[in-house]
Amino acid sequence: MFRIMTADEAIGLIRDGDCICLNSFVGIENPVELHEALYRKYQATRSPRHLTIVSSAGFGVWEEDRAAEGYIREGAVDRIICGHFGAMPSTKKLVTEERFEAYNLPLGCISHAIRAQAGGLPGALSKVGLDIFVDPRREGPGINAISVDDSFVRLVEVDGEEFLYYKLPRLTVALIRGTAADRKGNISFDEMYMSGDALSICQAVKANGGIVIVQVDRLVDLPSRPRNAVIPGCLVDAIVVSQPEWRDEAFEALTGDFEIPFEEWGVWMEKIDALTAGKREDSLPARIIGRRAAKELRIDDIVNIGIGIPEAISHYAKKNGLLDHITLTVESGSVGGFPASGKVFGAMIGASSVYDMSNQFDLYDNGGLDICFMGAFEVDREGNVNAHRGPGAYAGIGGFANITSRTPTVVFCLTFNTKGLAVSRKGGVITIEENGQVPKFVDRVRSVSFSAKRALQNRQRVLYVTERCVMSLTKNGLKLLEVYPGIDVQRDILDLLPFPVEH
Repeated sequence: MFRIMTADEAIGLIRDGDCICLNSFVGIENPVELHEALYRKYQATRSPRHLTIVSSAGFGVWEEDRAAEGYIREGAVDRIICGHFGAMPSTKKLVTEERFEAYNLPLGCISHAIRAQAGGLPGALSKVGLDIFVDPRREGPGINAISVDDSFVRLVEVDGEEFLYYKLPRLTVALIRGTAADRKGNISFDEMYMSGDALSICQAVKANGGIVIVQVDRLVDLPSRPRNAVIPGCLVDAIVVSQPEWRDEAFEALTGDFEIPFEEWGVWMEKIDALTAGKREDSLPARIIGRRAAKELRIDDIVNIGIGIPEAISHYAKKNGLLDHITLTVESGSVGGFPASGKVFGAMIGASSVYDMSNQFDLYDNGGLDICFMGAFEVDREGNVNAHRGPGAYAGIGGFANITSRTPTVVFCLTFNTKGLAVSRKGGVITIEENGQVPKFVDRVRSVSFSAKRALQNRQRVLYVTERCVMSLTKNGLKLLEVYPGIDVQRDILDLLPFPVEH
């Protein structure tokens, strides 16, 4: 039977050595009050410690002194298993300093491994991750030198086929944020951006004899409609009522509280970007890339658009009259609206459906998308892509590996080089005024996020769209497919590549 508790009382249920699973997504829907109560207890008692934290999609709030950052920094955590570290500035730095073990697994594979535990299974099979960094035959999921546990990802064979087997530690504590708890303890997510993997996390934790703690904005007398009660009260041990965070009307637009016509998506996105100090990629190279990449869209396509340069595609999809004839999706579980970015990445304006995150990755993993548009740090001679690890820095693979693993058409959107790149365009003629100091096309990528070998086996169509040309993936490597007006093939392309391409 659940009990209403203060945050401090609820955190008192956590013991040394527990494995905490969080339902937040990058920088949204984090149970901040529970994190801060845990930090207070750790500062006062040096307990709980030796914790493991599991999160499909990350659990920061973009600030190094809020949420979990404090108790992680002071030594309460021994291991983190996470899909994306982008919203955790302090934690990312500590990982590189080898202060604790850190493992980066594809977001969808963590989601499915959580669901497997909920069903009494030790792990989940997937073809996602084969031949990329997480594959034990390559680097494995460990981010730093002390992260050597090889139990999280194993190569197995079933009926003559290769799979990766993803296995998580036994989840013993769930920290969840919801909207409201009714008198029976049922938890609704009506005013949240997503419900993520909340139900699977709670089921897994209870199957392991653990504790479920939920932070809500309010208590309500009447039970929720049954379909809206995402977590049944019988799975909840502690409910913490917190002061709701103030949300501008623009943020309420992301919860589905009111209908937003397609024609108003752009207006609301501008309001949200202004509030979050978000700035969508709007350089001339990004516009050139977005305009060309958008030509790959077809009516009725089911689509995922990555952050950064690919975001420019939506502008041209709208300009071309296609935006309301395609279905956009986002990893957190939203379908049929317009994805937000920046600090509220994972939310969506005007979504027609929001379901469990594991179901979204079922769609991605089985090739349910028609096309995806992704960014890239590096591309090598074979067509492999590195999108998760830069020099001395990383954010994590997130949903990238799942999204690109089976989608029939994969479009990578990147500049030819960076850091100093200057481009002009006049009358449709493009001039490279200055090349950047850092090449994007390299002999060998430092880490593989996307396997060209696997894409060829899956018969995927792969394009690399830049501000000066388009290349495609072939069995012999890259092929120069298009050169834009004004670009000199030899000077602006071939002379700058460290490997030959078919042209």
